[in-house]
Amino acid sequence: MYLRRTTRRVGDKTYQNYLLVESVATPKGPRQRVICSLGALAPGPKDAWLGTARRLQAALAGQTALVPDATVEALAARARPPRPRGPGITIDPDRVTFEDEREAGPVYVGHQMWRLLQLDTILADAGLSRRAQRLTEVMTLNRLVRPAAEHAMPDWIRRTALADILGTDFTALSDEALYRNLDRLHPQRARIEQALAARERTLFNLDDTIYLYDLTSTYFEGRCPRNPQAKRGYSRDHRPDCKQVVIGLVLDRDGFPKAHEVFDGNRHDQTTVEEMLTRLEERTGRRGGATVVVDRGMAFAQNLAQIRARGHHYLVAARYPERGDHQEAFANDADWTDVVRVPSPRNPGQKKTRVVIKRQTVGDEVHILCRSETRIDKDRAIRDTHEQRLLADLRKLQTRVARGRLRDAGKVQEAIGRLKERYSRVARYYVITYDAATGAVSWTEQAEKKAAASALDGTYLLKTDRQDLADDEVWRLYILLTRVEAAFRALKSPLMERPIFHHLEHRVQTHIFLCVLAYHLLVAIEKRCLDQGRHTSWATLREQLSTHQVATVILPAIDGRVLKIRKASTPDDGHREIYRILQVSPEVMKPVKTWTTSR
Repeated sequence: MYLRRTTRRVGDKTYQNYLLVESVATPKGPRQRVICSLGALAPGPKDAWLGTARRLQAALAGQTALVPDATVEALAARARPPRPRGPGITIDPDRVTFEDEREAGPVYVGHQMWRLLQLDTILADAGLSRRAQRLTEVMTLNRLVRPAAEHAMPDWIRRTALADILGTDFTALSDEALYRNLDRLHPQRARIEQALAARERTLFNLDDTIYLYDLTSTYFEGRCPRNPQAKRGYSRDHRPDCKQVVIGLVLDRDGFPKAHEVFDGNRHDQTTVEEMLTRLEERTGRRGGATVVVDRGMAFAQNLAQIRARGHHYLVAARYPERGDHQEAFANDADWTDVVRVPSPRNPGQKKTRVVIKRQTVGDEVHILCRSETRIDKDRAIRDTHEQRLLADLRKLQTRVARGRLRDAGKVQEAIGRLKERYSRVARYYVITYDAATGAVSWTEQAEKKAAASALDGTYLLKTDRQDLADDEVWRLYILLTRVEAAFRALKSPLMERPIFHHLEHRVQTHIFLCVLAYHLLVAIEKRCLDQGRHTSWATLREQLSTHQVATVILPAIDGRVLKIRKASTPDDGHREIYRILQVSPEVMKPVKTWTTSR
């Protein structure tokens, strides 16, 4: 901080003015900032200016000089901002305290995204009351920030600054109110999801010509006797011991959910396509003209016909046996093209694996043959593991039959059939027989078939009815399915959609719906970050924002009164940068002042 003299001529007269300035850092380098104008002072000789500026800086910081300097005091009086009018109070600094500190940053950002998506309006249009809107919001924010069961959710709500941000008293909130809100929300799920998809399409200018569809499963804790959808089936969570439901999810190419559905736990993938296409049309209002991308579990001819019947195009990963039709093309080293892969912005030093592709036309379909270096070892390891397990189980079956523990020929054939079904990937490489006369189980390896399969390690086949797509574009559209996989990971881990403790069917469906709502907020947050060139995850932002809090400042006056100010802490530079990127105000709440006579 120092003094700077300015000179201005008006006619024949020259006027000198002294400014109190300080040096500040800016993105364009150091700049001078004027604190105030001190008028036409005579601060003494120029060589004394630096000392004067330093004493003035100390005076403005509240330091008392050992030897008072009338000149410096006069300058400080000019530089100090005017005090607000009104009666002042004298605070006892030794008794200043804080209380009721609450985490504010993550729930505040979630609330701002809730407002951005106009979810209160959407819920109101669906017929939900103001109280139901508030409960739905806090239940969704719980999923986004720190997932908990409905029984523990009220305590979490009271440990955050949601009451301050929403202006709602949650002191008497009970878990029963949250359970009842699940019941009210259930019949309105489709209407809410439809309106939310329309809002996001307009807000973020989303492309609705690509739909990514995949399924996952999520398991229950308990027997769930009152939920007809809870059944045992193929578990993606590796929990075959638990009942489960299957969740179908459709995203657009930007990762925003378009529709979801909850199926029975034993539902096969290929049987869900027709029903999911109906749900998609109901949610988006689109009738044909899009491209539906699905994985090989829904690549059956019937599924492709269902997609075409709705007026859509398809892009699928073909089932593994279909690669055999291109055995020679896969073996031929000519006409392969490298896919240009750019490292992730989060990891510029990342080394992408090499992927080569080749185009084949089969009737009215385009087939893209793909070969990945890293998949060779993976496919080989999977086949070897399955083969060793098949052989081990065959030896066990052989021993059971040899010892007479299994004598019925029909039962033996059933056991062989179950092994073929369980290890279908490798069972086709063996001829398994049972000789009823000798009571012996034997098997023979088909080396030629096994060698042909080994030659296809690391390869996969993509099929589409779109002739206008370039070879690499077909591959890139298929790879977008990883966004659905990422959505499932987010639903299951940070949003804690699993395990499910609800036992009633409609509450299970609403629980999953709330997780999807939370994922809408998560995608909106990460989309805004990406639009600003910030490649990060919600988990990272949530951790950084957790230190921004709301607290009550207790200011005891010497006259016995106490001033309590409920306000947010000053956001640090990291908080401000996140708020800037997300385009939300750093002011979490307006300060609330209250007076009491004693603490």
